[in-house]
Amino acid sequence: MPHSVSLINTIAAGLGLALMLGFLAARLRLPALVGYLLAGVIIGPFTPGFVADAGIAAQLAEIGVMLLMFGVGLHFSLDDLLAVRKIALPGALAQIAVATLLGGGLAMWWGWSPGAALVFGLALSVASTVVLLRALESLGILDSFTGRIAVGWLVVEDLAMVLVLVLLPPLAGTLGVQGAAGGTGNADPLWQTLGLTMLQVGGFVALMLVVGRRVFPWILWQVTRTGSRELFTLCVVAAAVSIAYASAALFGVSFALGAFFAGMVMRESQFAHRAAQESLPLRDAFAVLFFVSVGMLFDPSVLLDRPLQVLAVVLVIVLGKSLAACALVLVFRYPLGTALTVSASLAQIGEFSFILAGLGVSLGLLPAEGQSLVLAGALISIATNPLWFSLIAPMQKWLHAHSSFARGLEMREDPLAELPMTTEAKYLSRQVVLVGYGRVGRRIAAELDANDIPYVVAEQNRELVEKLREAGTPAVWGDAADPAVLIQAHIARARVLVVATPDAMNVRQMMETAHTLNPAIQTVIRSHNEQEARLLTQETSATVFLGEHELAQAMARDVVQRAVSMAVPA
Repeated sequence: MPHSVSLINTIAAGLGLALMLGFLAARLRLPALVGYLLAGVIIGPFTPGFVADAGIAAQLAEIGVMLLMFGVGLHFSLDDLLAVRKIALPGALAQIAVATLLGGGLAMWWGWSPGAALVFGLALSVASTVVLLRALESLGILDSFTGRIAVGWLVVEDLAMVLVLVLLPPLAGTLGVQGAAGGTGNADPLWQTLGLTMLQVGGFVALMLVVGRRVFPWILWQVTRTGSRELFTLCVVAAAVSIAYASAALFGVSFALGAFFAGMVMRESQFAHRAAQESLPLRDAFAVLFFVSVGMLFDPSVLLDRPLQVLAVVLVIVLGKSLAACALVLVFRYPLGTALTVSASLAQIGEFSFILAGLGVSLGLLPAEGQSLVLAGALISIATNPLWFSLIAPMQKWLHAHSSFARGLEMREDPLAELPMTTEAKYLSRQVVLVGYGRVGRRIAAELDANDIPYVVAEQNRELVEKLREAGTPAVWGDAADPAVLIQAHIARARVLVVATPDAMNVRQMMETAHTLNPAIQTVIRSHNEQEARLLTQETSATVFLGEHELAQAMARDVVQRAVSMAVPA
């Protein structure tokens, strides 16, 4: 057997060097992904020494994107996607428009053609799904409402980019490329292409939601019955990769989007949580190869040849997009913390940017230097993205302390931010305060209703709060980490505080507020992380439950028992 094989060389060099440089970065208190990116630069074609196979590295990275998006789909239901549609859909489209104008304006200032400016602006407008998910997972907020907004925002961006990639070749002639397909100026081919694309994407989504929601959970159940762990893992990986490939081959949908919807329909199975755990090691390994492949595309000489242009691109990505996203989230009357988190999530670009830039160059629309600038902006923005997440809490604290405008944003008059004056007395004293009305929260609420125990819901989803109030359930809108939200839920006179949201960042703040205002209150907390659960149990007197579906009923029963035992006023 030959010992010089491109696939093995690429994997060995990529993972080995990424391990060493990632470890060094961690010891220097830098994000490990900085080391992964530098590993790619070192084994790339633009630096001396060993050069890995960039084509193979890109394909391995694509597998990582599929597995990662499949895992997200396993935690992200259709209800979650629909719950954030009113902010994710208009927000993502408006942010794409703003970023495209900023990037396109910059390109026009440099003297590029309108077609090049459009492609360049679009390439700077779409964030990396891989980077976003890794950041949200590391912070423990992937399953929080803020995390669902960010993921929903990225799903809308991905759908928009699918349309762009399909429509760009027919539009190339109109944008200035002579002899391009569809470039005759006739509108019919363009509209036919657009209509066909919409039918393909719509057909894929309908097939997955109607047929896939029944077929894939059934297949997973049949494999589980064999008792073979290897077959179960194989089924999960095969579903992620094969469905993603089929969606791209048959419907023209991106691999990442196909894998995401595959995970969403597979989530209907009761073994979804196990499937996510089984695929985690593979997802992590291939995600590292994604960052290595990004580094391999980067030519460091662009930093010396065009430093001012690189700086301008980074500012558009990190500052321009972030400010636009922050403003849009605030316009929809969401808290400042949510706006800052979404802004940090979008302060980078990734896989779709590379594909779009490559297509622009192949069509003759984008100059080669444009692709180099996109790659430079991607590398720098990805490397610095963890920094922006780490600055969210101190920035929010500083803004509250020094900006009356920021304080005004948090104190805006909003009828959903406080209970109506007509709220019955039983909801204002000896009640249960339920933070989060997602899948677990709804199960707990149903148990409380069945036992006739009054409760007040604190929820960040405005639309959900409106529906709860219409149904006669007392609910307040806002982030329960903000003391004002718990005060509006009358935490000072409550029996039990139940934190049913997996937002690990703010649990301690909620606990501190609750015990300060009500030292006798009992607390029940949901957690996905065993280490976090142990810490919360040690540091507080709370009862912590791990898991989701399988423990939701147990958590609900515990809350009912506590509420019943405290039914007689002290």
